[in-house]
Amino acid sequence: MNVSAKPLAGLKVIELGTLIAGPFASRLCAEFGAEVIKVESPDGGDPLRKWRKLYEGTSLWWFVQARNKQSLTLNLKHAEGREILKRLLADADILIENFRPGVLEKLGLGWDRIHALNPKLVMVRLSGFGQTGPMKDQPGFGAVGESMGGLRYITGFEDRPPVRTGISIGDSIAALWGVIGALMALRHREVNGGQGQVVDVALYEAVFAMMESMVPEFDVFGFIRERTGNIMPGITPSSIHTAADGRHVQIGANGDAIFKRFMLAIGREDLAQDPQLASNDGRDARRDELYGVIDRWVGGLPLDQVLETLTRAEVPASRIYSAEDMFADPQFLAREMFLQARLPDGKPFRMPGIVPKLSETPGSADWIGPELGEHNAGILAGLGYSAEQVAALKAAGAI
Repeated sequence: MNVSAKPLAGLKVIELGTLIAGPFASRLCAEFGAEVIKVESPDGGDPLRKWRKLYEGTSLWWFVQARNKQSLTLNLKHAEGREILKRLLADADILIENFRPGVLEKLGLGWDRIHALNPKLVMVRLSGFGQTGPMKDQPGFGAVGESMGGLRYITGFEDRPPVRTGISIGDSIAALWGVIGALMALRHREVNGGQGQVVDVALYEAVFAMMESMVPEFDVFGFIRERTGNIMPGITPSSIHTAADGRHVQIGANGDAIFKRFMLAIGREDLAQDPQLASNDGRDARRDELYGVIDRWVGGLPLDQVLETLTRAEVPASRIYSAEDMFADPQFLAREMFLQARLPDGKPFRMPGIVPKLSETPGSADWIGPELGEHNAGILAGLGYSAEQVAALKAAGAI
C-alpha cells in the first residue's frame, strides 16, 4: 500500500494520550494514513504497554493499539521537553489528548497558547466529564462514563446488579466521537476557510449519545428503561437461546415477515397465521409465550441444526462467537479481519483487521506498536536537533 493513497495522508497528528480513548482515536488516524507521533513519558511510557496479556514483557494490546504510530519520549515537566512539543505542534493538524482538564494548562499548553502557536490546529480533548461543568476536574475512566451515561443501568438481568459489557466500550465510543469531531473540524478548516477549534468529548456524554429513546421516553411517559437480560424490550422476538448441546444462539426475528417465516420453519403455522402476532406490538404483548416457544424449539436441537433451519428460512441469527470461533469463520476470513504481523522477535501473530472498508483508499496496518522512544532520533532530527543536542536533552532528562 502506497501511504499517499490513504485518505488521511498528509495530516500530522500528535497524541498525548494514554491507555484507551486517546490512543484509539489516533490509531484510527494512523491506519488511514496520518502521520501519528505518540508522545510518551520517558519513565515507562503508556501504561497500556503493561496491560492484560504480555509477550516478553509487552502487552499484545499495545502492539495493536499503537500500530502505525511513532513513539517519541518527552518529559513535559521539563522546559526543553515542552519546547520540543511546541515545535511539533507548530505544523501539526490535530492534537489528541486525554489528560484530566487543567493538566495542559498547568504546563502552559492550554488551548489559548496552542491556538496562538498554530491557529489551524484542531485539538481533540477526551476526558471523563468534559472541559466545563462542576465535575470537569474529577477523574473519570470509561467505566464511570458508562455508568453515568446510562449504559450500565440497562445492562444485565432484572433480578441482578448492573454488569459491564466485557470491554472498555465507553472509551472506544468516546474515541470514535473524537475522530468524527476532528474530521468535521478539518472540513470546516479546509472548505469553509475556518481556523482550528476544540473538539470536547466527555466519556459520559459519548455513551449517553448512544442511549436511543431513553430521554424522550422518560420525559413524555415517565418511563425508565430497566435491565431486561438478553431480550430487546419492546422489540419481539429478539433474544439469546441455548441449544441442546449447550451452545448459544442470538435470534432476531422481530420483523413482521421474518417472524412469519420463522414460525413456519419451526412448525408453528398457528403462530405464523395469528393476526395478533402480525405486528411488533402484538408480539411484544405476548412476549413470554413466544420466548417459551422459541426456547423449547432451540433447546431440543443441536446448535448446527438450529442455525441450518434459520438460514434456510432467512431468519437473522448467529451463534455467540468466541475468539476461537472468529478465527475459523469464513466471513471473518473473506473480509480480511485478521492481519498477519510479526512480534519484535519475529514470532508471527494475527491482529484485528481494518475498519471501515474503503473501496478506493483503504487503511492498513504497516507496523506494530513501537518500542518506547523508538523514533526519538528521527523525529528530533526532523525538528533540527543535532545528534549532540539529542544526547544533551537525554542527559538533562528532557526526553
